[in-house]
Amino acid sequence: MTKTRARLYYQLAPEGWKKFGLSPTNKLICLLILLAALTAIIETEASVRDTAPFLFNTLETCFALIFTIEYLARIYAAGENPRYSGISGRIRYMLSWWALVDLLAILPFFLGFLAINNAFLLRLLRIVRLLRLSRLGRFSQAWSALAEAVKARMHELLLSLGLAGLLLLFSSACLYAVEASHQPEAFGSVPRALWWSIATLTTVGYGDVTPITAWGKLFAGITAIAGIGLIAMPTGILAAACSNAFQKKNAREG
Repeated sequence: MTKTRARLYYQLAPEGWKKFGLSPTNKLICLLILLAALTAIIETEASVRDTAPFLFNTLETCFALIFTIEYLARIYAAGENPRYSGISGRIRYMLSWWALVDLLAILPFFLGFLAINNAFLLRLLRIVRLLRLSRLGRFSQAWSALAEAVKARMHELLLSLGLAGLLLLFSSACLYAVEASHQPEAFGSVPRALWWSIATLTTVGYGDVTPITAWGKLFAGITAIAGIGLIAMPTGILAAACSNAFQKKNAREG
């Protein structure tokens, strides 16, 4: 049993594979994840799904069965890592981030039996299957670098988020003050004006709600210009942090 567990760990755990790249088993799993996501996307088209419902049901059952076996195998193989040895270690592994992602990837299939007569829940579960794509992050070092970058720059990111919240509130209050009497449906309260502020600050600008007074247009221009710089701030912070994370990683491996 120990040899079997060691072989599984060697094939399934990215840190257990000592050669370059991914193990053959993990490459196959990545391919199956992509195929499962593609199947879930195609299945949302009713005209395609109705032509071969048995095929889609069979494919989803096969994918769910394979991913369930893989999930159980990963729990078993995790015992090769001293951190996850024993029953308590296995429970600790099952509560780890990637193990929870693996569990979420197979839950929609089993929950589907409970929602078989509910069209909305069935549609929701089909979409949730796309979360399987997030499992690819387990096999990518870029995800760990991104997580390290976010953790290293958490203070700056929270600061930029706080500034964005203040600007949203300030611009909503200003538009409420100058536009409420002219457009009560759109700017009759600060919460109503908040939708306009979000669309403008993120530079989306749907155009469904626009100020018509001179003061309103002035505040709108200030908000739009401030939004360009404010949205660019976290982008620059993350770019610099990711660059530092990759440099540190290369230095450790070099």
